[in-house]
Amino acid sequence: MPRSFEVSFSSPASVEQVHRAFGDRSYWQARLEAFGGSKTLDSLDVDADGRIRVVVTEDLRHGALPGMLAKVYRGDLNIVTTEVWTPAGDGRVNGEITVAVTGAPGSGSGTAVLERDGTGSKLALNGTIRFKVPLVGGPIESFLAREFSQGIPEIQRFTTTWLGENA
Repeated sequence: MPRSFEVSFSSPASVEQVHRAFGDRSYWQARLEAFGGSKTLDSLDVDADGRIRVVVTEDLRHGALPGMLAKVYRGDLNIVTTEVWTPAGDGRVNGEITVAVTGAPGSGSGTAVLERDGTGSKLALNGTIRFKVPLVGGPIESFLAREFSQGIPEIQRFTTTWLGENA
């Protein structure tokens, strides 16, 4: 059964600053470097209307898999994350996130809203993790939902710091 999670994070950075960072190749390169692993920026497209589409692939070799996944899967996994950030025209930016896993029956999706919060911004994300494996799928989904819930605020803290250093 899929696991849902919610996470939100407030930042002193404005909606416009965060959105602009999401469309900056140097931001993504710094972000991928900061969080380690074998991640590549496959594409970054910014439309004239401000819509941003970014695709990142993470190559998880068997030795880098979390314990529970390493026990179930003997091979390597590739995780492709696609983020689309679209200005809503009312000071908000809407996000759609999809996660596809090659090498395992896993996937994820989420919707996000980046909106004003005082003089800064707030990112609120609702996500769902699916891992269709009898007996162990539920625990894997719970584990991954916790990881995302903890990881997303870390990414937003990184974004705030990066903006402070690169504004």
